[in-house]
Amino acid sequence: MAGGWAKDGAEQEQIERTLDDAVERARSQLPRGESRRHCEECDAEIPEARRLAVPGVRLCINCQNEQDKKQSNVSVYNRRGSKDSQLR
Repeated sequence: MAGGWAKDGAEQEQIERTLDDAVERARSQLPRGESRRHCEECDAEIPEARRLAVPGVRLCINCQNEQDKKQSNVSVYNRRGSKDSQLR
């Protein structure tokens, strides 16, 4: 139920836009092109099995894990906001 100036169904539209943004962001981060034989970060050899499994791979497993940890610390914007912020 939308309230205030929002039209009916506005919550669902917000949810769909948030999901669409997340999918687009994930797709933009997928590797493309030919896989590298050596890691861009540490120059370690990337195993053939990894190159075949992940087309366009650029990092070895260790460097990829480090990059994934750094990216997981980044928060995404919540369009809906928290109830606390709306009450202030």
